[in-house]
Amino acid sequence: MKKMLLATLALGASLCTIAQTDSTNTSPKPDTIRVGGMIIVRDGKGDYKKGRNFHIGSRRRDRNANFHSSGPILDLGFSNFNDNTNYASAEAQAIAPGGKDDLLRLRTGKSINVNIWLFMHRVNLIKHSVNLKYGLGLELNNYRFDDETVRLTKNPTFIKLDPAYNDVNKNKLAADYLTVPLMLNFNFTPGREHPYGFSVGASAGYLYSSRQKTRIGGKKTKVRDDFELEPWKISWIGELQLGRLHFYGSYATKSMWRKGIDATPYTVGIRFSRW
Repeated sequence: MKKMLLATLALGASLCTIAQTDSTNTSPKPDTIRVGGMIIVRDGKGDYKKGRNFHIGSRRRDRNANFHSSGPILDLGFSNFNDNTNYASAEAQAIAPGGKDDLLRLRTGKSINVNIWLFMHRVNLIKHSVNLKYGLGLELNNYRFDDETVRLTKNPTFIKLDPAYNDVNKNKLAADYLTVPLMLNFNFTPGREHPYGFSVGASAGYLYSSRQKTRIGGKKTKVRDDFELEPWKISWIGELQLGRLHFYGSYATKSMWRKGIDATPYTVGIRFSRW
């Protein structure tokens, strides 16, 4: 009987000790919740009857991550082409009757290129110094003719000088592409947020819209047609990264016209990108 009583007293003392220990440990462990790019930390401090303390912070971008995504990215530059057409040939005269070497000469400062890259991904290949870059975007090219009497007709396509265009004060050919670029990126400073390096590769673009736009006074006219332009454009592309400054360039592998005209397009400009 005495042994049972002693055992009961010992058990009661142990329970009291545990209860006292638990009652003194009223501070819960901090909780962490991630919501998108935010981190919410409940620190467990403060009076529970009045509420709990929360800290909200931003999740830092991991520069050493193997995959980075950026977008949209904007390019602003100039469009042009190297016209190596032999206008004396039968092929050229078939599409540009009476044409001469300066028929398609452009106004360099007014022939604009705008690219909108919807996204650009970068994948680490070798120690973040060699990376694969690829994306998807729109290439918008405006070729402003120096001779504003140049006219492109459709069904069939002819390129000629039209006296009826003597009063035109704006004349350009617009060619827009849906483009996928693929590049190897060489990063000389992989630890920097804005690195130094360069990228080289190729792009494939599909011509989804082309038109000639003219303006006489305040009246604008658009003629939509493919004008015998190649539906696909394959280009060599490059990018130079100098910290926050980015420059880009492209040069097509062949003429932008299917027949008759040998004019190879190229672009140069500034890229507005986070990396």
